Amino acid sequence: MFSVATLWIPFTLIAALGQVARNAMQRHLTGPLGTWGATNIRFLFGFPFSILFFAVVLTLSGDALPRPTAMFWPWLALGALSQIVGTGLMLLAMSDRSFVATTAYLKTEAIQTALFGFVFLGDHLTLAKMAAILIATVGVIITALRPGGEKGLVELRPTVLGLAAAATFALSAVGFRGAIITVDGVSFVTAASFTLVLGLFLQTLILTIYLLARAPDVLRKILKLWRSSMFAGFMGAFSSQFWFLAFALTAAANVRTLALVEVLFAQAVSYYSFKQPVSARELFGIVLIVAGVALLIAA
Repeated sequence: MFSVATLWIPFTLIAALGQVARNAMQRHLTGPLGTWGATNIRFLFGFPFSILFFAVVLTLSGDALPRPTAMFWPWLALGALSQIVGTGLMLLAMSDRSFVATTAYLKTEAIQTALFGFVFLGDHLTLAKMAAILIATVGVIITALRPGGEKGLVELRPTVLGLAAAATFALSAVGFRGAIITVDGVSFVTAASFTLVLGLFLQTLILTIYLLARAPDVLRKILKLWRSSMFAGFMGAFSSQFWFLAFALTAAANVRTLALVEVLFAQAVSYYSFKQPVSARELFGIVLIVAGVALLIAA
């Protein structure tokens, strides 16, 4: 049985599973919609589901409608904007590289969160933590490199995209957790759901305005693909709901580190959906990444 303090563990596992399903669906939509069109799917079609989730939570909890403090908004903006950029970078990386390897790059997010904590918050880094970061970084390099001169250089682009996506997702996690914990006077479930609604609203507004100005035909394509987009939006809101619940209970670094189980889920999706086998070298690199982040938890 889980106590309230440890509920972040099942919340994270559920969120990771839902995120793999959403990422797979978004990847299928990147072709017809382009990178930013597929990115907007998770926000535009996820927003209505987040409102539904919030309404259910308010009804069951009996909480009043939260009133966010002034500090809520900058944290929310950091989380929302970073997630938009991160999602776009992730889809660009997936278009160039295998689904599993891209997911492995994204899992350096936990390590980058630890580094951000050291640089911006003065969090102490022990020798064990530095060793964990080194092991995971070596794993990323092994996964990314290709034998044979120029071909190895070609792989630099998706590697950089994947690592940059991980960095922005790390900032997003910190921003959303910062927003959630500033919501006072309500249960953690209400605070998380309230933050999700406003976060998705802000993201939908920004990206829809951008597409209207730069690529209005993409919005028309999105509406034509509403059936598949609806599923991707639901899975996006569903996984985000559980990410936010986990953020409400523990540090973002803990959540993102446990989320490494997504690598295992992605292996199954890659094999059964995309028919992309994992090479022994890629598998070894992924094992090192997982080992590095596991050591980070133990440290």
